[in-house]
Amino acid sequence: MDVLLIAGLWLDGSAWDDVASALRSLGHRPVPLTLPGQGDGSASATLDDQVAAVLGAVDVASGKPVVVGHSAACSLAWLAADGRPDKISKVVLIGGFPAADGKPYADFFELRDGVMSFPGWDPFDGPDSADLDEEARRAFAATAIPVPGDVATGVVRLTDERRFDVPVVVICPEFTPAQAEEWINAGDVPELAKAKHLDLVDLDSGHWPMHTRPAELARLLAAAADTA
Repeated sequence: MDVLLIAGLWLDGSAWDDVASALRSLGHRPVPLTLPGQGDGSASATLDDQVAAVLGAVDVASGKPVVVGHSAACSLAWLAADGRPDKISKVVLIGGFPAADGKPYADFFELRDGVMSFPGWDPFDGPDSADLDEEARRAFAATAIPVPGDVATGVVRLTDERRFDVPVVVICPEFTPAQAEEWINAGDVPELAKAKHLDLVDLDSGHWPMHTRPAELARLLAAAADTA
């Protein structure tokens, strides 16, 4: 099965290299996406450009793919479910949750010169980065791709209620399934509160398991695809 892989902020499709290799060995076809403005050399991309790229990948996929979103890109994966509810077999969300309709995509940090650059490791101190050694942190920071401002501040628009019929798996790395369930039940994640088929899966890692637990992450993604 095709597994579309969408990395979070500051990352391009190469972030999935180790996961993709493991997924292939497990019998699936990984399709890592490099989004407009995050790896293609364009700093003028918008959120709509990124959504269009994801929907285009869904349209050319073989069969009904699994769409995987990491971190902020959980919203992109959910926007794919909204835009193509009949063409996606499952959505997998890693370390994040989809933004609600009308909310900004990822306005988490200050924009400078029209982009949101990687802010350094201080905001991610603790469980997010605990499993990244100094070498991995330096490599991440050195290759981090500034996010275009019109992506970060773009407004999420959700229009098709059929998205709630698409099965969802939340992989919980730096937080636990119990915490995720508590947040959903408290109304903090309104989109997932309405999902009709929701599974929460634990993964003992920090926020970037594609770097620190690629084999384990690939097995979870393969299991999600096998049951799609």
